[in-house]
Amino acid sequence: MTIHAFAFYVFATIVVASGALTILSRNPVHSVLWLILAFFNAAGLMLLVGAEFIAMLLVIVYVGAVAVLFLFVVMMLDIDFVELRAGFTRYLPFGGLIALVLFAEIVLAIGVWNFADIAEEARLGAVDPSVPNIEAVGRALYGRYLLIFEGAGLLLLVAMVGAIVLTHRERSGVRPQKISEQIKRRPEEATRNTQPEVGKGIEL
Repeated sequence: MTIHAFAFYVFATIVVASGALTILSRNPVHSVLWLILAFFNAAGLMLLVGAEFIAMLLVIVYVGAVAVLFLFVVMMLDIDFVELRAGFTRYLPFGGLIALVLFAEIVLAIGVWNFADIAEEARLGAVDPSVPNIEAVGRALYGRYLLIFEGAGLLLLVAMVGAIVLTHRERSGVRPQKISEQIKRRPEEATRNTQPEVGKGIEL
């Protein structure tokens, strides 16, 4: 067994084990930590196949941003996970049905892909070995899939604008901050000297 094959089996085994422990861990913080370990080992698998750009994306974006965000949210929010797990058995049949449908779709897609009349080069999407991985991704992203890439960007932009609009909508019963009145306010208007009697509070 070569060192390349040995590294593949090590990374793949840890990825599968970390994914299973992410789902099976009772502590949500432990689940996020197992997820981070799975991302790191998936990045190692990408390095083995020469996709160093995707490997760096996994580490920088998913581990450095998404997984850490999950970790802080889980640690900072006071969530009753016992209550969340109370309805697990009630939704288990529906969840199992969805899982079976997804599994059937994956098997169907793999079968069509293998038995379709497509050239092997087209299946693998081979590129010139002399072209760096990042350059090849850039050519595909900004060439063949440019319209799809721009469409995804517009979709994310609309979602971001919608979230901002929903967050900053007018609410009744809320006293907004009036910065102009705060700036015009003088010190003598903001404070008041009183001499309350002993045993009595201040009348507002």
